Formats: sequence, structure tokens, C-alpha cells
Amino acid sequence: MSAKYFRNLGWAQLSGRWTSAALFTLVYMAIAIVAGSVTGPLALLVSLLLLPMSYSYSVAFLDDKRNASQFKIEQLFDGYKDFLRIMGTMLLTEVYIVLWTLLLIVPGVIKAISYSQTQFVLKDCPELSYNEAIERSMAMMEGHKMQYFILSLSFIGWIVLAIISCGILSLWVNPYISATNAHFYEYVKEEYEKRITA
Repeated sequence: MSAKYFRNLGWAQLSGRWTSAALFTLVYMAIAIVAGSVTGPLALLVSLLLLPMSYSYSVAFLDDKRNASQFKIEQLFDGYKDFLRIMGTMLLTEVYIVLWTLLLIVPGVIKAISYSQTQFVLKDCPELSYNEAIERSMAMMEGHKMQYFILSLSFIGWIVLAIISCGILSLWVNPYISATNAHFYEYVKEEYEKRITA
């Protein structure tokens, strides 16, 4: 499965729903920018409170992939319905990545890739949290880390264009990346389930 294969799936998913996805992303980015403007002692607290929204944004594209539904603003707050589990797991993931990165950049990147499916695992496995969800992501990514790395690198051109446009193109680039990642998750999930049932 090439990077182009997954990108094509992500593009096809958003066909006819680009406007909806862009507006959804606009609201998400606006909230993140406003929250990011907070300084002082409250800055860390606000950052923590945004973690469930980051989760919600990502899994919304998994929901759309499965149900082909229009994006709804209220989906951005789905992560707060299971606040402690979502925030705690996302925070633990970030802490682990930082600690590994402090050792060396390469181990940090490898671990970030290994943990990349954690938010989707939280969505599909409500019984899992914290290390259990992270370990499931690591198990899913066995044999797929380089594949995910190459897929991520394949978006470099789009990301550069988004930067050049002062972030305006992010309204379309971010949904494209997120939809593609949702398809990649479905792929590694299926491969993982085949391994454990073989």
C-alpha cells in the first residue's frame, strides 16, 4: 500500500465535502488560535483542555470515512464526553514523546509514529485508556512505521503551500491529511486483527 494509495482514498473521501471539512477546520483552528493566545500560568491548563478537541478533530474524519456524513461543529467537543480518559491518554502520549525526544531525536520520531494511532484506538476501544491504548497503537504499527513515515513525508509539499499561503490552505490541507490518516488507521487495524486471529 503506497502513500499515493492512501492519499487518493483521503481525497476521494472528501470529494463533495471539501467546504464542510474546511469550515469544520476553520472553527477548530480559530478555537486553537484564541486558546493559544493565553499566556502566563493559565497557558498550560488551556493546552491540556485542548487535547480532547485535538482528539475530536482527528476522529471526526474517521467517523466521516465510515458514515460519509457532513462535518458538524459539535463533533469538536465529543472528546469532552469522556474527558478524563481522553485527556489523560493524550497527555501521557505527549509526555512519552517528549521524554524519548530528550534522549535523541530519532527515537522520539519513532515513538511518535508508534503512538500515532492512539486517538483512533481510544475511539474504537472505549474499554482501553492510558498505557493500554498506547500499547495497542504500538502493536498496530509493528511493521508499518516506515510506511507511515513515508506517508507523512508525502504531504511535505502541501504543508509548504499551506505555510506560504499564511495558513489559508490549511483549511483544506489539514482535512486532506486527517482523512488520509483515517484510512491508514483502518488499514493497520485490519492488518493487526488478522495477526492476532491467525
